Amino acid sequence: MFKRKTSKMVYMSLLISLALILFTVERSIPTPFLTPGAKLGLANLIIMISIYTLDSYKEAFIVLVLRIILSTMFGGGLSTLLYSISGGILSFTVAIILKELFKDKVSIIGVSAAAAFFHNVGQLIVASLILENIGVFLYLPVLSFIGIITGIFIGICSNYCLVHLKKLRLA
Repeated sequence: MFKRKTSKMVYMSLLISLALILFTVERSIPTPFLTPGAKLGLANLIIMISIYTLDSYKEAFIVLVLRIILSTMFGGGLSTLLYSISGGILSFTVAIILKELFKDKVSIIGVSAAAAFFHNVGQLIVASLILENIGVFLYLPVLSFIGIITGIFIGICSNYCLVHLKKLRLA
């Protein structure tokens, strides 16, 4: 897709910057009282775009990790990093597997919904290890419902963005 290494680096930097902007905007949105910890996951829009537009999954993974590290530096602590990195890596892995194994059967919307679900699973695994209590998985149905809905939303937005990104000449 990219002819020059510099162009790719600039594109990846823009993706990371956009993800950080979306993260910052999302932090200012109050979370509903009934669902603590539930968020839209706006920064994941950029991760989905990077999975579908970058030349390799390694580059998309770099975008993910840098986004998580920098967003943790902007507003979070060690626990934020642990929850974000576990959910991010698990959801990224599931997204790649679904995209590769079911290319013709699952759209970006389905990939995003599945990734959102597994993001919650990854975070609950860390929570259960930290709290030494598997009972936190009782929260999974609520998080799953919200996660799948937001995953579908992010998938629709990603699909819309990809349609318009294809019109650009990325040299």
